[in-house]
Amino acid sequence: MLLRNPISLAGMALAIVSLANIFLFFIIDQIAVKPSPYIGILAYMVSPAFLILGLLLMLVGVLIERRKKLPPSAFYPRIDLNDPTQRSAVISFMTFLVVFVMVSIAGSYKAYEFTESVGFCGQLCHTVMSPEYTAYQLSPHARVACAECHVGAGATWFVKSKLSGSRQVFATVFNTYPRPIPTPVHNLRPAQETCEQCHWPKKFYGGQLKVFTHYANDEKNTMRQIRMIIKTGGGDPATGAPEGIHWHMNIGNKIDYVAADEKRQVLPYVHVEDLQGRVTEYYAKDSTLTKDQIAKADKHHMDCVDCHNRPTHIYVPPDQSVDQSLLARRLDVSLPSIKLEAVTVLTATYATTDAAMQGIANGIPSYYESKYPEVAKTKQLEIRNAVAEVQQIFKRTTFPEMKLNWQTHPNNLGHFYYTGCFRCHDGQHVSADGKVISKDCNQCHTLLSETDGAASLAATAVPSFKHPVDLGDLTQVSCADCHNGGVGP
Repeated sequence: MLLRNPISLAGMALAIVSLANIFLFFIIDQIAVKPSPYIGILAYMVSPAFLILGLLLMLVGVLIERRKKLPPSAFYPRIDLNDPTQRSAVISFMTFLVVFVMVSIAGSYKAYEFTESVGFCGQLCHTVMSPEYTAYQLSPHARVACAECHVGAGATWFVKSKLSGSRQVFATVFNTYPRPIPTPVHNLRPAQETCEQCHWPKKFYGGQLKVFTHYANDEKNTMRQIRMIIKTGGGDPATGAPEGIHWHMNIGNKIDYVAADEKRQVLPYVHVEDLQGRVTEYYAKDSTLTKDQIAKADKHHMDCVDCHNRPTHIYVPPDQSVDQSLLARRLDVSLPSIKLEAVTVLTATYATTDAAMQGIANGIPSYYESKYPEVAKTKQLEIRNAVAEVQQIFKRTTFPEMKLNWQTHPNNLGHFYYTGCFRCHDGQHVSADGKVISKDCNQCHTLLSETDGAASLAATAVPSFKHPVDLGDLTQVSCADCHNGGVGP
């Protein structure tokens, strides 16, 4: 028999083992409570590849054996369906071929589905994608698959993503990937083709109430709340005049800009075209680029992600993370100076995550033993809970192995810890006819009230913002000049 040769027998053994593994891994993948991406890659990619290799080896062995036993003129088989033996062999072969093709189609689709899954994107390359996957799970888009934003619909971007993914696989295998992964993603698909499949800009209008809660770095962890109306506005003339924050959307107005840095945080030039087609060009007074250099530079068309640049992978600053934990009562506000101490240990320098866990576990109890010995004795449970909560905050915001923390990826939504809105709205961008991109706070939000501890700082319907420390003319400073997300001023 032509299969009785070492190559074909080896191929047969490989094919049988691979087929058994495919069924085993498939069953495990289906019944597992938390499917592993490694099971998926073995079931839908590695094992099928070995199965095909085994079948090819069987075929190669048969062809070699046939060439040895038959003269060249009789190399190709003569099929006579009138012969019951040959007819049975042909029917068996065709049945196997049809079944194999159908199983291959199903397996190929399952492999495609697996490569588009969140587990494949976020867990397979664990060290590389750990920060992004961790932040994704805690984000407002945690139920949106990675591919829906990073790939979207259509074959063109699917092919582009797979080609880019192949390059990234090589970088991971050979350990040549950058740390941290740089942003923004310069070849990211336009938001109109991804984000706007769910978020419809023409339907954005009006305002929304926001309450911002901060805790002071004092012994009492004094709570301060600011309530304001965020003027979301809209950009579609059909629902009203383009106004508010969403005045910037590419409906009523078209905006292009030039960035002087890779992270697009320094914008020396802004080009605005309004509904009537009138163009206004703004140049930053403090720009280091000349007008000739700006004219030759690449211009970026303003997109949703220029402001919403961290819609999913959000690294919340320690200062804000601790505020959220205090507000949710995961940290006990009665612990003296817990806000200050928690942020202090979170922003210390650690070589690894394990070193950070140990540093936090030692740092907080030591602080209370030295500064508040009585508290250390009477509030041991609260201190242990504080250690556990601060360790969890660190794991969500800082990744030493990837040299990444809340500072490496600025969040342009707002302007408290990062430059954000003030990249353009700094009062320094001026047009040739004297128009200025204003820094007036009331363009985007209206203050309703402020509460510092138990005292309300608002006495009028539309009060002006009162900073806890007198800084003089607030239009001459930016929040991020002092507030960096770490230990506060």
